[in-house]
Parts: sequence; C-alpha cells; structure tokens
Amino acid sequence: MTEAVSTDAEWTDPTCPVARTLDVVGDRWSLLIVRDAMDGARAFTDFQQATGIARNILTDRLRRLVERGIIERNPAPSGKRPVYTLTPAGRDLFTVVVALRQWGERHAFAPTEEHSVLVDEQGRPIPELRPTSSTGTRVGPETTVVQKKR
Repeated sequence: MTEAVSTDAEWTDPTCPVARTLDVVGDRWSLLIVRDAMDGARAFTDFQQATGIARNILTDRLRRLVERGIIERNPAPSGKRPVYTLTPAGRDLFTVVVALRQWGERHAFAPTEEHSVLVDEQGRPIPELRPTSSTGTRVGPETTVVQKKR
C-alpha cells in the first residue's frame, strides 16, 4: 500500500478518487511536466523548453509536484542544478497519460491532422486502453457503478 499524498490537504471532494487525483495533478502544466518527465526531461530547462511554460509557473508546479510526492528533486551529478525524476506515484500516472493521449488522438485532431504517436519497443502503436470487468469483459459508464469503500 502506498502512502497518502497529504493528510492535511483540502480536497474538492474528500471521498472521490477522481477529484483527489485532479487536486494533485489536474492542472494542465502539472500533467505536461509529468508527461515530459516520462519522456526523459530531468532539468528545469528541459521542462521549460518542452512546454514553453513561464519560469515562475514551472517553479511553482515543480515545487507542488515534489510536495505531493509525484516528482523527486535531487542534486545533479555536477552539483550545480537539481534534477527531477518521477517517484513510483509519478510513474503510476503513465496509464493516465496514455488514456489522455488516446482520447486526444480520437477526439482532438481532424482525421488527416498530424500528431505524435506513442509506440512500444518494436515501434508499434500502443493498443487502445480498455477498462474490463473482473471477468475480462469491456466495461463503461453504463455497466459500472461507484460504491463507497468500507
């Protein structure tokens, strides 16, 4: 079991995992920083160049991601500037980033519009993520219900 992000945080909806996740990483810049860390960005300038984010906003988002246990800040081997790496909780966001990417591929581009594609080690596109039931059948909003965990 992993440890909670924070016990003293104010949550938008204290009992909803979706709301809590959005409270932790739900703004545009935070998820783009996580995406870039997954793509190998480590230094402040890596994130700034990849996103075009303003320095003050990047500083704030990196600080919050470190505080929330998504990214670790460590001294660089040279000792000059810090490097940022994903924690296990940050790496756990991979499926979330893939789901957002796949949704974007289906709904945010015209059919002929170019976009990047996530591929596996053989250079093949990652198959569509498909939530399934405990028996392996595909599920969706019409076949699931939220219950309180006891």
